[in-house]
Formats: sequence, C-alpha cells, structure tokens
Amino acid sequence: MTPLALLMHREMEQIAPAVTLREAAEKMRDKKVGALIVCESGNEIAIISEVDFVRKAVAMGLNMATTSVREIMSSPLITIDIDQSAQEANELMAEKRIRHLLVTSRGKVIGIISMRDLVLCFKNRL
Repeated sequence: MTPLALLMHREMEQIAPAVTLREAAEKMRDKKVGALIVCESGNEIAIISEVDFVRKAVAMGLNMATTSVREIMSSPLITIDIDQSAQEANELMAEKRIRHLLVTSRGKVIGIISMRDLVLCFKNRL
C-alpha cells in the first residue's frame, strides 16, 4: 500500500472566497492546478475545482468577471488522514464522486491529493 505522504502535494494554492471566478481561473491556469483551496481568516473552508467551473459557472451562465468564488465553491471539505492508503483515497474519491482530497494530520490540513496522482500511482504499480 502506497502511503499518501509519498503522493500528496504539500504546496496548496489558496484563494479567498470574495475573489472573482475570472481571477480564480487565471490563478489555476498560471499555477497549472485543477483546484484551489478557499481560505477565510486563515482557515480552509471549501475547494473550487475545474468541475465547479464547468458544472456550475459555465452551465449556469454566470459572469466570470463579477461572480465570486463563494458562489460556486464546494463545501464541506472532504478530507483523508495521512495514515490512510492510496487505495482508501481512491475509494473515498469514487464514493464521493470527487477528484481532490485534502490530506490531514491530527485534524490539520497538510496537503492535497488528486485523482491524477492516484492514477499515476496505480499505473506505476502494474
């Protein structure tokens, strides 16, 4: 079983809930990430991903220049403890139908893992 500590990314891109969707999309593009952690007063409160943009903002015809991240962010956050395995992360993502999980240690967010990370992990095991 591959430990999550080997797969997760400790550097997580963050954004405030009041930022516009355009600014969020630009940050995702510039940082080459599929999700941003939404933080308020130093706390992680939600996540905004490419799926949120497509299924919510684009599908609803929202104005990217005036609509805030708060309008489409996903919460509550779904997390997994660092002591769990890649297989458990994969099962949780499948069950919740999500592509990103925040990794925690003692209740504190310490990283993020994506479906892409898991695909690469399982591919390399074959």
